[in-house]
Amino acid sequence: MKIDIPGYGILNLKYVVMDYNGTLAVEGRVVAGVDRALENLAGELELHVLTADTFGKAAAELKAMPCRLSILPAGDQSAAKRDYVRQLGAQNTAAIGNGRNDRLMLAESALGICVLLDEGACVETVNAADVLCPSILSALGVLASPLRIKATLRS
Repeated sequence: MKIDIPGYGILNLKYVVMDYNGTLAVEGRVVAGVDRALENLAGELELHVLTADTFGKAAAELKAMPCRLSILPAGDQSAAKRDYVRQLGAQNTAAIGNGRNDRLMLAESALGICVLLDEGACVETVNAADVLCPSILSALGVLASPLRIKATLRS
């Protein structure tokens, strides 16, 4: 997905890396409509989900969805998420998250999107993002409709 944004630059996105809890899910359950939104994006972008799986439900909840799930071990998850983005190629990655442990992957990615669901969003993560969206469906909709990204980021 190539997006030329006046005054911002060219985004050439191939991957989306997403946090799970607080981003795709609330209290371990995927937000209604996320399955359809991910299927819509899967034709354009390779989808990845990173999580500590706090509620132990991620694999079951994402089972039928077109994404790669990686459950992160305990430790410095901020660095692990950033390193995952680097391994994919940060210049070709959009990242979506809300928590403090998402701030580095949003800052590292070509496009960082912070979402504000029921658990809130860490201010450091909001500041690391390029775009702030009021919901995961809004964030996935922005990616599915590149003109929205262009309208938000152009100068």
